Amino acid sequence: MNHDPDTSASVQRTRRGSPAGRNLFGRVSTWLVVVVLLAGGGLWWWKAHPADAQSGATAQAASAPGGGPGAPGGRRFGGANPVQPVSVQTVRRQNIHVSVNAIGSIAASNTATVRAQVSGVLQSLNFKEGQQVQAGQWLAQIDPRSFQAALSQAEGTLARDKAQLDGARVDLARYRDLMAKDAIPKQQLDTQEALVRQLEGTVKADQATADSARLQLSYTRVTAPIAGRVGLKQVDLGNVVQPADANGIVVITQTRPIAMVFAVPAVHVPLITTRLRANEAIAVEAWDRGGKTRLAVGRVASVDNAIDPTTDTIKVKALFPNADDALFPNQAVSVTMQLDTLADALAVPQAAVLRGAQGFYVYVVNADNSVSTRVVSPGAVDANWMAVAGNLQPGEVVVIDGTDRLREGAKVEVIAADPKQRAGASAPPGGGRRGARGAAGAASGAASGAASAADIAGGDRPRWQDRVPPEVAEKLKAMSPEERRAWFQQHRGESGRSGGTASN
Repeated sequence: MNHDPDTSASVQRTRRGSPAGRNLFGRVSTWLVVVVLLAGGGLWWWKAHPADAQSGATAQAASAPGGGPGAPGGRRFGGANPVQPVSVQTVRRQNIHVSVNAIGSIAASNTATVRAQVSGVLQSLNFKEGQQVQAGQWLAQIDPRSFQAALSQAEGTLARDKAQLDGARVDLARYRDLMAKDAIPKQQLDTQEALVRQLEGTVKADQATADSARLQLSYTRVTAPIAGRVGLKQVDLGNVVQPADANGIVVITQTRPIAMVFAVPAVHVPLITTRLRANEAIAVEAWDRGGKTRLAVGRVASVDNAIDPTTDTIKVKALFPNADDALFPNQAVSVTMQLDTLADALAVPQAAVLRGAQGFYVYVVNADNSVSTRVVSPGAVDANWMAVAGNLQPGEVVVIDGTDRLREGAKVEVIAADPKQRAGASAPPGGGRRGARGAAGAASGAASGAASAADIAGGDRPRWQDRVPPEVAEKLKAMSPEERRAWFQQHRGESGRSGGTASN
């Protein structure tokens, strides 16, 4: 169906000129004016309240699918360039002790089981259990009467045979004088000489019997064979002790000095043997199993003559003076053997050294509170400090805590490594009537100073940390600036709705 253009234009002019056309045109103009005014007001509000606008945008992004903190391309805590709280330490030069750690077993230098050497009734014990004794000290007494009688009998026999020998020698001298005068036959002289030699042998045997009896008598007095510490007694008074008793009377362990045996990797053998040949002392420290208390300090005495192929280690023996008896035989201790000292080495805290695709590296905090990575070569570790080699200078600051959220060029906020020393840690916890409203009121009072990104990026402590409880401050530190602003806006609204109670 075709329409005449002139006819259509005439109809439009007629409708526009009609009362209905004029009313429609007026309504459209009014709505256009309202839309323009609303757009202008929104633009003015956006410029006057940038923080509220950004917080609203952040909330929308978080609620939108794929727009949360875990969305691809975003940071863990949201925001394009969030400020991360970190703890730092200064690079310095110091002596680094090259040491080897192991588990050692304490062993007595000598151990002796004191047994009775003769049978008899135990009459006395002359020691206290656990005391230190000297070699030759009297420990116990066995009934000596039977041995004393045997000695007396042997000495009597010896005296009798000595008298017979003396008489035979006198007769021999007389027979020799008579033989010189041919007064007696030579056979009689020979017989007397044989008698003298026989009696001499008898006297020697009697002497040995007497000595043996005297020795048996001395065994009734039990003495310490070595110096050391006595253990618990193994027999009570009045019992009959015998040399065949397995437990003996008491056990003595020599603990001054005391030995310790431990195994170290075979790679350290050349350095150990070189220092031992040069008569250089290799210090060894014994610590308790927890590694908190040092028990004793000694030195390496010797090494084993072979390496254990199953573990690729070698046994090392160290001696400790143990004057305070801090070490006991069969005690298991932690061992630290100092092999060398790196003088004036460049050192960083061990926690600062990380490992990635580029190797070992550290995060260095720059003057503008941004971080940059520096590749380093790790070395020996001494008391949580590690010797490193790389592009580092003493006095530079490295990150030791909070590195999991960092990247090259990220902005950081320096906080104390010790949680007790951080801002707000000493503030009294909220309680009683205050409850959640008290925390919201404190957050509302700090809202004006908390959202300042300049304070955070500059490394100064934000004012809001002194106005909120410690547990709230820790949560806020982990937020990005946009999330922190949204949090304060939310609690500011809660404070306003709760009336004057929270603000007070």
